[in-house]
Amino acid sequence: MKVLLIGSGGREHALAWKIAQSPLIDALYAAPGNPGIADHATLVSLNVEDHAAVIAFAKEKAIDFIVIGPEAPLVAGLADDLRAAGIATFGPSKAAAQLEGSKGFTKDLCARYDIPTGAYQRFKSAEPAKDYVRAQGAPIVIKADGLAAGKGVTVAMTEAEALAAIDDCFDGAFGAAGAEVVVEAFLDGEEASFFCLSDGKTALALATAQDHKRVGDGDTGPNTGGMGAYSPAPVMTPAMVERTMKEIIEPTISGMAKDGNPFSGVFFAGLMITAKGPELIEYNVRFGDPECQVLMMRLKSDLLPILYATATGTLDKVQAEWRDDAALTVVLASKGYPGAYDKNTPIAHIPEASEEAKVFHAGTALKDGKLVATGGRVLNVTAFGRNVTEAQARAYALADKVEWENGFCRRDIGWQAIAREKA
Repeated sequence: MKVLLIGSGGREHALAWKIAQSPLIDALYAAPGNPGIADHATLVSLNVEDHAAVIAFAKEKAIDFIVIGPEAPLVAGLADDLRAAGIATFGPSKAAAQLEGSKGFTKDLCARYDIPTGAYQRFKSAEPAKDYVRAQGAPIVIKADGLAAGKGVTVAMTEAEALAAIDDCFDGAFGAAGAEVVVEAFLDGEEASFFCLSDGKTALALATAQDHKRVGDGDTGPNTGGMGAYSPAPVMTPAMVERTMKEIIEPTISGMAKDGNPFSGVFFAGLMITAKGPELIEYNVRFGDPECQVLMMRLKSDLLPILYATATGTLDKVQAEWRDDAALTVVLASKGYPGAYDKNTPIAHIPEASEEAKVFHAGTALKDGKLVATGGRVLNVTAFGRNVTEAQARAYALADKVEWENGFCRRDIGWQAIAREKA
């Protein structure tokens, strides 16, 4: 099978690494890819915003299957155009991708189909939103409606913080994504990520993970795109997974189909496990980043036929088998992230992978033959262990061998699971 992978981040490096292991692969291309992905795929300098160019490349190379990694091309309708050109594609339609592209769309769907989530209101201007915040009080959550690279959400612990977040959105801090704001109730509990494939009819539960959104140790500082993750998440017991499928995923699949937007792809459900059970914080319509890295490390099955079955409506014919081991990933980021940071800083050394640990590239590039950091989140150091404690020790041991002066990381990824393991 000839496969084209769209994307250039740590998530796509993990997908490329896993897809390349498939005995079904004849050729793997990645557009635009990164230096880490180049170890597994032929890099192609395609502009993925030019859908006609992607289709022309696919026809020229006789591509059998396209896997879309990031959310922006999905929200822009790339999957629709590829399918219209007769190319099997993993990823939801533009209409279905609104689950991530618009927070308000998702909240309205939850209200329509009785999916448990926090109470909310949608606003197109600042003053009514502020009045609502004053009436509700803090803590409260302010979300830019559109795509904001994981940074459009403020969990405001004070009223003043909430009002400032509303101003940020409407003053253009997140561009067009902040033209509408969703204000929702603060959910108290433990966060978890749940991943599930859907071909529009069938659901295949994958695995659970826990992300660390805030930039600093002890979950302090501003939100980021994610500073690390581990899998499985102990809070997601078999009973909690079953409830999540029944109360959240299945009503979403049937609701989307009823509304004329059948969903084909991966549900990444951000959950809060509250005293009442699982409640939906938000949906993403692609694999998480950095959650994908730990999922791919734990997946025993061949990924390629599972993705292809999702894309071709045959998900009921496949299964996913997982390693019992835990996996943990630590994000190495540029100093200053999620604020301003220097670009093109040199990365002098990346340690060799072993059976237990590997470094995935996220924001890297080659400049004059030298590896440099081009993004905020740059490398994902990922390791296995019999438990999270062992996976964490291996990940940090490998992270400490990376030679990059401008890099930093959190030192407490996995702390909740480790506290449980010690209890």
